[in-house]
Amino acid sequence: MMEINKKINSAIEAILFANGSSVEPARIAIALEISESEAREHLDALMDEYKNSDRGITIIKLGESYQMVSVKEYAPEIRKVMDLRRNTPLSQAALEVLAVIAYNQPVTKSFVEQIRGVDCSGVIGSLTAKDLIEEKGRLELPGRPLIYGTTENFLRCFNISSIEELPALPEESGDVQMTVEEIIEEAAKD
Repeated sequence: MMEINKKINSAIEAILFANGSSVEPARIAIALEISESEAREHLDALMDEYKNSDRGITIIKLGESYQMVSVKEYAPEIRKVMDLRRNTPLSQAALEVLAVIAYNQPVTKSFVEQIRGVDCSGVIGSLTAKDLIEEKGRLELPGRPLIYGTTENFLRCFNISSIEELPALPEESGDVQMTVEEIIEEAAKD
């Protein structure tokens, strides 16, 4: 039985490594002809194994999916080898729009603009290009406006497994703009 578990774990590692992006346990279960609950058990065991060892790679959970990634403490060395420039930080406007979308998703552009009081077309385009937000569909209203939500890349960048891990919203204040700034400050602390 132990040999079978080792083979399943090795197969899961190979799947995660080769895929390069996140994989749902259901897809792994189908590929390995095991139940989805067994796949989750193996994935969680592998996550613990990687977490408790001194390796340069680890397995993370993004929503309901799992992904093999490099350990963030080795990011400077990886950048040097790959000759990558550090991405430019998000502007204050981009952080505010991202906070509004993350805490209220799915939302329309007009909802974000109503909260911020300014046009957000450019910022939403930029956040979409950076794969931090994405179109999640359309509302069944006249004009069928697009609705936006965060992506797995958002979870990865903010080092959280799900939206539920975002810091709690501050107590309601009369100034919505102040609330968004408080959210950003709180998220930056983590």
